[in-house]
Amino acid sequence: MRIKSSLTLSFGLMPLLAFAQPQQVNVYSYSSFADAKYGAGPVIKQAFEQKFPQCQIHYMPIAGSNAMFNRVRLEGKKTKADVVLGLNSFMIDAAQKSQLFTPPDVAQTHIPKAFQNPTFVAYGFAEYAFIYDKNKLKNPPTSLQDLVNDQAIRVIYEDPRTSAGGQGLLVWMNKVYGENVAQAWKTLAKHTVTVTKGWSDAYGAFLKGEADAVLSYDTSPLYHAYSEKKFNYAAMPFSNKTVSQVEYAGLVKGHESACANEFIGFLLTPAAQKKIAVSNVMLPVISPVGVPLYDDLKKQVVEKGVKAEHIPASMMKQWVNTWQQTLSE
Repeated sequence: MRIKSSLTLSFGLMPLLAFAQPQQVNVYSYSSFADAKYGAGPVIKQAFEQKFPQCQIHYMPIAGSNAMFNRVRLEGKKTKADVVLGLNSFMIDAAQKSQLFTPPDVAQTHIPKAFQNPTFVAYGFAEYAFIYDKNKLKNPPTSLQDLVNDQAIRVIYEDPRTSAGGQGLLVWMNKVYGENVAQAWKTLAKHTVTVTKGWSDAYGAFLKGEADAVLSYDTSPLYHAYSEKKFNYAAMPFSNKTVSQVEYAGLVKGHESACANEFIGFLLTPAAQKKIAVSNVMLPVISPVGVPLYDDLKKQVVEKGVKAEHIPASMMKQWVNTWQQTLSE
């Protein structure tokens, strides 16, 4: 059910909480979001708790988005999660069918229509890309097909059973290759260094020089430029269209509370959106947040027609099975 009250939550919560009992909000999130050193989560928690002092955010990090969602499904009604942060557009169909979530009372009118959802709230997005070091790879592939076929380029990507990134590549490969995807997986496997459980392991290995290319997002080079003043990392300049990931927050049914609802709404504030951009390295879903690198890329992506890819759960399962069978042959 939607959270309704005689008190308007968006405007009446703060006076109410001055006299209310403390509320803890358990937030399942992928580990990189909650990371104390680099993640956006800790700063967002601090800012939120300063605004709503009776709310206490408790992150419960899990290795990857898929592993996180699978845990919620396994726990069912016994889950400790109040909010699940990091659901992606590929799992939304399965998440809605699980009947574990309920719509929060959060306005979505200022989110691009392509990302709006009746049950979940989008808070960031990016396009998938293979990242490389311009100092080491002088002539990068210009299409996904070129990368798959180039046996000289060592590749790392993420497992689609546990990682949103892996699911993104799964969707991308099937969109490009269709019925011929099994052979494409076999060709890619010949120069794949490893398949990791999550993005952090994959990107960390790439930065250590263990691969020439890593599956990540078109925003990754922005992080290096903005936060490290390093300009040698770039997304491979593929001419064919890529696939986008949209990240959503979900309110767990039976765990509705004023604090949980307001936390989801807080993710759409300019301060939180800016932190999501520079620390979570995703493009903001609201209007420009004052970071030119991210604002400019967002404008480019939106102008070329970005959309959320909603893949039926049955199709995702079939694609995963094909991928597994191919690699085991």
